[in-house]
Amino acid sequence: LLSYAGLFDPEIVIIGCGVSGIAAAHRLVEAGYRHVRILEATGRSGGRIKTAALGKFICKIGAAYIHGPSEKNPLFCLARDYGLLPPEALNPENQAVDVDEDPPLVPNWFSSSGQRLSAESMEPAEELFREILDNASKFQNPQNTSWKTAGRWKDEDETTRQLLLSAFSTMLKFECCGSATHSMDDIDLAGFSMFESLRGVDCTLPRFVHHCMHEGPVTVECENGERIAADHVIVTVPLGYLKKHHSTLFHPPLPAHKLKSIKTLGFGTCDKIFVEFESPWWDADCDIIYLVWEDEVYQVSDVSKSWIRKLVTFTVHKPSEKGSHVLCGWICGHEAEYMETLPEEKVRESITKLVRTFTGNGTITPKRILCSRWFTDPWTYGSYCHPAIGCTAEDLKNMMEPLPSQETLSQPLQVLFAGEATHPYFYSTVHGAILTGWREADRLISHY
Repeated sequence: LLSYAGLFDPEIVIIGCGVSGIAAAHRLVEAGYRHVRILEATGRSGGRIKTAALGKFICKIGAAYIHGPSEKNPLFCLARDYGLLPPEALNPENQAVDVDEDPPLVPNWFSSSGQRLSAESMEPAEELFREILDNASKFQNPQNTSWKTAGRWKDEDETTRQLLLSAFSTMLKFECCGSATHSMDDIDLAGFSMFESLRGVDCTLPRFVHHCMHEGPVTVECENGERIAADHVIVTVPLGYLKKHHSTLFHPPLPAHKLKSIKTLGFGTCDKIFVEFESPWWDADCDIIYLVWEDEVYQVSDVSKSWIRKLVTFTVHKPSEKGSHVLCGWICGHEAEYMETLPEEKVRESITKLVRTFTGNGTITPKRILCSRWFTDPWTYGSYCHPAIGCTAEDLKNMMEPLPSQETLSQPLQVLFAGEATHPYFYSTVHGAILTGWREADRLISHY
């Protein structure tokens, strides 16, 4: 294999220095390929893995989770090997847990009337929500599916029933963040079950690629006028960028079936709002804070007035680092997109009012905040992909298909595609992105 790499010595260009591009480059160099070059439009590597400072606290404003403590998860293995995981994450018990489920979190519940709600009183809503998610993740055949939730809570009084429904709505809004979608109505139910959980390079940045010309010798043209001839190009840009720029990026245009899949797959926005407080107003053992709007039936069509109602969940950063008390608020969909148009001071004012309303404490004031802005980022146009209505397994397969798609007289494997949106069932994850980078590198290695 190494002799083949040395014999042919192909020129390989990778567009994008996110984790999938880095994974592909590393794999190729390890296999003996010497002419591998990464072109990155921004001034940094990492893509949607990104950190920023909030005072003394370092915030993960991009990807933050390892989905599945498994030996099959390359991200878990990488974090373990570099000593980045706490001891409890490494014990065999943790690795044996059913990773289709989130680890149990200790919640604090607050209502819009300024009342603290007991976790016990909210348990029926949590139980129903987990049950419905479990059914959705196993959904395959709608004709044979029976739903038995219609009579739930029928013996409860009207006030309790409405409160539980409002709590259910809070958890539904948070679930939207997991799929980076405005509403779970936008998720294809059959596609929802496709997701699975687990048990020496020349890098030029910033270098914006303007055109990728294929079906001849492959040529990459950069915005500064530089033209780079290549035998193969691995494209690792986010799906949001492909949706917006595929028509100008590729010459000739992408085939119809690949364009259809790019348009069909969903790519939404999930933003984080980090909020630092002088002292915590939540319990010491709290992991997650839920805010329950008791007037959930009240709908405001003007997003400029209603956007803050989508911010219903905060996760607690532990341990408190350097005396910081930081929460991470989660917001997605159209409300996240609107939030990005606001200056941070306006966002801080809205969060101050929100927290004071739900706690009943008119003195709580955030010290500072930090917002992610993935929708208005010109290199991403969103956060990560999801199986939108009408999406099929065939669309995910089309996303990973190299060009030319069939053996022709032209050179094969001119343009290859990697990134989280090209993985058939680990889409939206960092380990999915890594695996796709390896996949395309291995495709080229096998070719030679």
